[in-house]
Amino acid sequence: MDALKRRLNFDPLARPYRWLEYLTFGRALERCRFHFLPALTAAKHALVLGDGDGRFLARLLAANPDLHADVVDISPAMLHLLNERLTPEARERVTLHQMDARDFMPPETSYDLVVTHFFLDCLAEPELAALVDKIASRLQPGSIWVISEFAQPRGRVASLVGKVIVSVLYRIFVMLTGLETRSLPDHGAILQGHGFRLAAERQWLRGLLASQLWQY
Repeated sequence: MDALKRRLNFDPLARPYRWLEYLTFGRALERCRFHFLPALTAAKHALVLGDGDGRFLARLLAANPDLHADVVDISPAMLHLLNERLTPEARERVTLHQMDARDFMPPETSYDLVVTHFFLDCLAEPELAALVDKIASRLQPGSIWVISEFAQPRGRVASLVGKVIVSVLYRIFVMLTGLETRSLPDHGAILQGHGFRLAAERQWLRGLLASQLWQY
């Protein structure tokens, strides 16, 4: 596992990621990320894991001037882009943690919001279960976890197409970043097992993309 962590490198994707995203899926991933943004304006302390170049965080901080956030990302290049995107005022409300999220130990504080956009698919199910267990211990009752992820569409044809797309994406990320995960974890079952309930969901691209709001 330690060797795996040393091999992970998302820096090569930092600069081109936004444009690669637009070329492959248009604005669908952005719509997925931003869908529940209006429901997050009352949050006070957020934990944001793997926000990449910071497009979501910048909007969240602009929409919620009272929010403070801990941001965790393994890629220094991604964190640099994220920090550049923030206004000077917003930077004062953000604490950056350049590290593997699996090693992150939440401070002795309580969060009322967790954000993971296209991040959980980088974890194997045992890793995800351990991460959820660690984060849940720092959440207030009623806290919200917002998730955007690829999903397995329903229906014979859509399911087959979805499997091909997800498989190709994993192959690309394996080659570019050293990622070892090759299948989508069942994050829903893990969250439910830790006391979360799915409060709302919106799907795109016939179910290939899903934005979810879970409540603790």
